[in-house]
Amino acid sequence: MNKQEKKLLSGKPVAARILNFCAESIAKRLSAGLAAPGLAIVRVGANEEDLAYETRILRDCSKIGIRPVTFSLPATISAGEFIVHIQKLNQDPSVQGILVFRPLPEHLDTDEIAHSIAPEKDVDCMNPINLKKLITGDRSAVLPCTPEAVIEILKHYGHNLSGRNVVIVNRSLVLGKPLALMLLNENATPTICHSRTVDLKKITRKADIVVVGVGQACYFDGTFFAPESIVIDVGINTKEDGSMSGDLDFEDVAPVVDAVTPVPGGVGAVTTAVLLRHVVNAMEAGNFSKNPEYSCTSSCSSI
Repeated sequence: MNKQEKKLLSGKPVAARILNFCAESIAKRLSAGLAAPGLAIVRVGANEEDLAYETRILRDCSKIGIRPVTFSLPATISAGEFIVHIQKLNQDPSVQGILVFRPLPEHLDTDEIAHSIAPEKDVDCMNPINLKKLITGDRSAVLPCTPEAVIEILKHYGHNLSGRNVVIVNRSLVLGKPLALMLLNENATPTICHSRTVDLKKITRKADIVVVGVGQACYFDGTFFAPESIVIDVGINTKEDGSMSGDLDFEDVAPVVDAVTPVPGGVGAVTTAVLLRHVVNAMEAGNFSKNPEYSCTSSCSSI
């Protein structure tokens, strides 16, 4: 492995390993005469980042044998109507996993909707029951996909987390807070930073590992990091020219740091693979249907 390859923490081989595991597990189910597992993807509106994520999910589902059902709900939907849709999916034996894209529109009560998802079908740790398991260290918890992908990448490339100082520039329930808990379980020392952190650059330059997820294209340049820094870019942004970018100014950061993830081809690819592994885990736990026919079509505009 040359110096340039060592610097680039590509998500592709990490995702491939996880997807191969999923494909083998599904093949065993199919050979036993059981149905392929089903994933319900619930999206409100047509956010570009959501659509890009949905495209990756559908592509990888087709590779390994998961049967996806997509639901595009109107941006004006009420919380009550949304929950009715979720309850139908909870009761559908052909659906092993439910994924709700976040953030939801402001008029929807995210907490109420999160509670409505059956914990055993919650494949992205949205239901507070799974969050509680994560907080208490219960190993049966379904982990949030993006934080799990971050740790998968670091471990794949041999970066030991025990005793390492990790700065996370994000404090959301989707990334920052659960990632900090997961890092504590790995005996790392996490620090969460955010928009009101004073002298952010001073803090990130002292870290062994920095995870950025502010949602602003090219926000971080090379001055935020030290030469020995390992940088994980979780940002997925669409620039004015239509191209995809992370939160890093990659061309400026890559020559400076010890290792860095690209966008695209980094965390996003692994996040999708981790999500599908959660669906397979739900299948293995017995949450599957013996009827090979779905109760709804493979792609729907509403339930």
